Amino acid sequence: MPGRHVNDHQMRLYMKYRRTEGPSTAAARAGFSTATAYRIEQDLRQSPQKKAPRERRRPDPLAGIFEAEIVPLLQSAPGVRPVAILEEMLRRHPALSRTVRRTLERRIRAWRAVHGEERDVVFREVHEPGRMGLSDFTDMHSLGVTVAGVALDHRLYHFRLACSGFEHAHVILGGESYVALAEGLQNALWALGGAPREHRSDSLSAALRNLDREARDDLTTRYEALCAHYGMQPTRNNRGIAHENGAIESPHGHLKNAIRDALLLRGSIGFPDLDAYRRFVDEIVSRQNARNGKRIEAERPFLQSLPGQRTSDYEETRVYVTSTGGFVLRKVFYSGAAQPGTRAHLRGATGEGAGSLPCPGPVARSGSTTLALLVGPGECAASARATGFVERLRSPAQFRHGGPGMSDDFDTSRVSLLLSELRLPAIKQIWSSFAERSDKEGWPAARLPGALA
Repeated sequence: MPGRHVNDHQMRLYMKYRRTEGPSTAAARAGFSTATAYRIEQDLRQSPQKKAPRERRRPDPLAGIFEAEIVPLLQSAPGVRPVAILEEMLRRHPALSRTVRRTLERRIRAWRAVHGEERDVVFREVHEPGRMGLSDFTDMHSLGVTVAGVALDHRLYHFRLACSGFEHAHVILGGESYVALAEGLQNALWALGGAPREHRSDSLSAALRNLDREARDDLTTRYEALCAHYGMQPTRNNRGIAHENGAIESPHGHLKNAIRDALLLRGSIGFPDLDAYRRFVDEIVSRQNARNGKRIEAERPFLQSLPGQRTSDYEETRVYVTSTGGFVLRKVFYSGAAQPGTRAHLRGATGEGAGSLPCPGPVARSGSTTLALLVGPGECAASARATGFVERLRSPAQFRHGGPGMSDDFDTSRVSLLLSELRLPAIKQIWSSFAERSDKEGWPAARLPGALA
């Protein structure tokens, strides 16, 4: 139609129909005249491409100083900011206007792109479905969570699929160790229903710290055996290069922020027991997995099938038992009716060992660690007394103010043995009077053995 410009949509229609039709038919379908069609045939460039480049409309304010003064400054001080160079040029040339700042910044950016320092080339990483799963630990101390009125010093074991974003989090009361990794990883894989082809970790730096060469080799061997059980290839990022583990490091912050927001909406950071807090964390993780539900279901067919059963998620070691039935393992005293020749299964903080290979007999506990005691090949010890922080978290009622006293909760002879093993003769002498006074003042004496352990 005369007086109207041909727009881009009409040009695309014309070029589409021109593949099979003549100029007149294609022009009719595109909505313009045949004369316009023949004019387009002579020059297929669109209108913006036909415009001549705009020439400079005013003299270049940096023509006399850029190559002579600014480039030497950029070469001598590569990290200097453009605004600092502008201030220097204004000092040298008072007639120069401040309005040249944007021009100077563009000119410096163009010069640095050609003559500046070399930059790292970063390529976009494409995650293949079913290929990589990542594991790492993150500290949760900043949230200030309390259980039964006691501050919970804990970490989260965090597993994530790089492609679909499936996540699994597991509360860890101890430090970063192979036991915590094995338990958390297996829980994540069985919750997912499959295993990726590759498992990425950060070299278990915390678990390897303060270990000798033989212990490090043993830990590496057990980790490789764990991955081989599920058909995964163990890989690790280069030491000190955190961005190689970015698919799990960045979600750490998102998960912690989600838990922090949920605690604020809940109105309290306290939980009655440890299981309640674990259910709280599991619910938050399940919400995030629900948002990625379609991608997770799309990746599941690419995962490897799980083996028939889990592998061991504990560490077995031999301990020297004292005459009182106690023993020390990794600088922690454990109370239990152990016998000479006892082997200990060192588990994580849960003490459940669900689906693993537990000893059906008793356990000994101290702090955040659970031990299964074995005597000889497959025989469990006679008995063990479970005391310590984990018991306080799981059964807080007996430690509240006004609860039962010392004689109702534990054997006083056990306390004497414990104090002897810990080499606390002074406290052993005043224990009885101290316990009676403590019960009268509302602080149950039953808390003292757990605090000592």
